[in-house]
Amino acid sequence: MKTIVRHRLFWPSVALLALIAINTIARPQFILVTVRNGELYGALIDILRNSAPLMLVALGMTIVIATRGIDLSVGAIMAVSGAVALTIIDGSSDPGGLGTVLVALAVALAVALVLGVWNGFLVAVVGIQPIIATLVLMLAGRGVALLITEGFITTVNSEPYEFIATGYLVALPFAFLIAVAAIAVVSLIERRTALGMLTEAVGINPEASRLAGVRARGIVFSAYVASGLLAGIAGIIYSSNIRAADANAAGLFIELYAILAVVLGGTSLMGGKFTIAGTVIGVLIIQTLEATILFLGVPSAQSPVFFAIVVIVVVLVQSPRLHSWARTAIRSARARTSADAGARAGVAS
Repeated sequence: MKTIVRHRLFWPSVALLALIAINTIARPQFILVTVRNGELYGALIDILRNSAPLMLVALGMTIVIATRGIDLSVGAIMAVSGAVALTIIDGSSDPGGLGTVLVALAVALAVALVLGVWNGFLVAVVGIQPIIATLVLMLAGRGVALLITEGFITTVNSEPYEFIATGYLVALPFAFLIAVAAIAVVSLIERRTALGMLTEAVGINPEASRLAGVRARGIVFSAYVASGLLAGIAGIIYSSNIRAADANAAGLFIELYAILAVVLGGTSLMGGKFTIAGTVIGVLIIQTLEATILFLGVPSAQSPVFFAIVVIVVVLVQSPRLHSWARTAIRSARARTSADAGARAGVAS
């Protein structure tokens, strides 16, 4: 039992199950999943579908944080990716054509890949601190997206493009399946090859890894490239969902939620050991929290405060130091109880 409790995924899993239980008690239909026309619907399905953009961004952020870095530009890359895709579709003579959509997706992802390469170049090659290097693109990226859309919210009517976020495949939302595929690919690369171990080695001690023959620069570079590509896919899903390219709102604050999901999942911001499964659980915690806030009718202006309070509680529950203090307090209380019982026995005799 102690081994299970000490596992890094135990408390995040408990937090997620507690949130689901609270929602189910408040409204039993929360866990109700219905089938209509061979497709699954329900609050839980909505959580899975809506979590796709954050899941993709958080996966990339996990790899970056594992290298002792940070990527603040993911929201801007989302905005640029969506703007590029919808601008191409909007300017096409056949916006509903599958070929047009595929070209738009290819160009958008290529641009996201280039932006990831830019971040990797600044951090791994030039040696700029990650928070500064990615802050540059965080600020400039939305300006680039506004230039692409000429300052307007570009809207399109394209069924193939809308299918990315709202369509279903094998009874499940297509966006959720994209996230599952990304999780599988990242897990396969990072946990079934030596890359994951090398990534952790670079995050724990970059200089020692370099001296040991590890190509630290290449690993750090590839982490930012992967983060940019995943953010680009997230931007496509987001723009597909709202059927528009909104350079100001797309991916707003998602970098903060992604970092929070990574931390809630048990990955340290100090770099080194990371957990993909923990990140997945962290994203689901955040998405379930958002669904809970929406259900409780918390005003939008007050929802960040409610969200912050719940997150603080979740983080405290996971805190190893708090667990240590609690164990010390319990042992002290037991010792005092035993001492009092011995003293009373001595007086009685």
